[in-house]
Amino acid sequence: MTDGWSRFALRFAEYYQSLSVDDLWVPPRFRSREWMFIPWGSKPPDRHRGFSDKSELLHYLHHKAPHSCFHSTAYYNDPSERKMVDKGWMGADLIFDLDGDHLPGVSDTDFPKMIELVQEQTWRLWSEFLEPEFGFREEYAQITFSGHRGFHIHVRDPSYLQLDSNARRQLVNYIRGEGVSVQDILSGSDTGWKSRAQSGIDSVLINLHELSNDSNGNTTILSELHEIMKQRVRHPDCELKSCSKPKILELAKQSLDKGRIDRLKADNSLRVFSGDGNSIFWELVKGAPLPIGETDEAVTVDVKRVIRWPGSLHGKCGLRVTELPLSRLDPDASDAFDPLNEAVAFSGNNSMKVELTSDDVIARISDFEVDGSTGDVFEVPESMATFLSLKGWGNVQSTYHRYLNALNHRILKSEDVWNRFGG
Repeated sequence: MTDGWSRFALRFAEYYQSLSVDDLWVPPRFRSREWMFIPWGSKPPDRHRGFSDKSELLHYLHHKAPHSCFHSTAYYNDPSERKMVDKGWMGADLIFDLDGDHLPGVSDTDFPKMIELVQEQTWRLWSEFLEPEFGFREEYAQITFSGHRGFHIHVRDPSYLQLDSNARRQLVNYIRGEGVSVQDILSGSDTGWKSRAQSGIDSVLINLHELSNDSNGNTTILSELHEIMKQRVRHPDCELKSCSKPKILELAKQSLDKGRIDRLKADNSLRVFSGDGNSIFWELVKGAPLPIGETDEAVTVDVKRVIRWPGSLHGKCGLRVTELPLSRLDPDASDAFDPLNEAVAFSGNNSMKVELTSDDVIARISDFEVDGSTGDVFEVPESMATFLSLKGWGNVQSTYHRYLNALNHRILKSEDVWNRFGG
């Protein structure tokens, strides 16, 4: 937990105190959902909760003001039972969770770029796979910004609610390309995977050309390609047992032959490279960073999962879990969703001085941007201070005494806090 968390816990309490019953969105079959809350500090999660109506839920928020809020993806006969076996599972939403914390080509500390890429990938997952290939319909889909590093796609089509974990795993495996023959995909009809494979071919060829054209040898690209091959040779459908860097360099030399590449693009089934080159090339295509992000398998497969509740605040950054129309997920739309503006919960005029504690931090909250490294001090709006502090990227230097010691064993109601400190 971030040092000085009490000031931000108080702001969370004020946020929840400002809500009314009408402000709360609740999932379908509300009374059949299990709820889980993470308190501030070191207390364990409070789960196995059920609520009969929104007033009960609001009362909990007003008195507890938690760090993070979740509801189950599953429906239960008795969600309050503490043993999962006693809850009486009745079905579960189908969830696709894309997180940007390990995206290739972007640093975790470049938050705007990471969010931009994961939004693009989530849109492509829907527009190139879930809708055209699986037949998912918009009327059964709910799109949410997770409040932190990614997006969630909730599918509530009644025909999918009873899918068990194995069936859900098959969906994920197809999206991830498990067991997919690249050559067969490329020679078949247009699909999402055909687009991905074509992008993979272009990506691999670009890297091989850069590798071969660098007289000094591009150690970065070579290491990246070698790492891909080390992962691929461990895969059960890979014919190769090993792949050395000299073999990759040899493939790079062969890729300079325009005649080979023309034949490759004309008929992807041709074996255009000599030796192990053809096998290495196709394994690189399978393992290449592709435009579709990797959905979190565990979230999709787990039929008893909990997921962040839209409208709640994310305790690791202070942004709001936010629902958005499917059309606005498209980053090229004229009214594309901007989570770093539209999911900002704190818009007060207070400013704070924050000293960065991480290197190469790039952050944007609303129209305010920070670009710096450890030791740099910025005067920022409260929303940015909250973000940097809860992320663990900075420490607030300016102190508001009315915020100190506002929390004892439980978060106090905001009006009590103001009275205590003469606010």
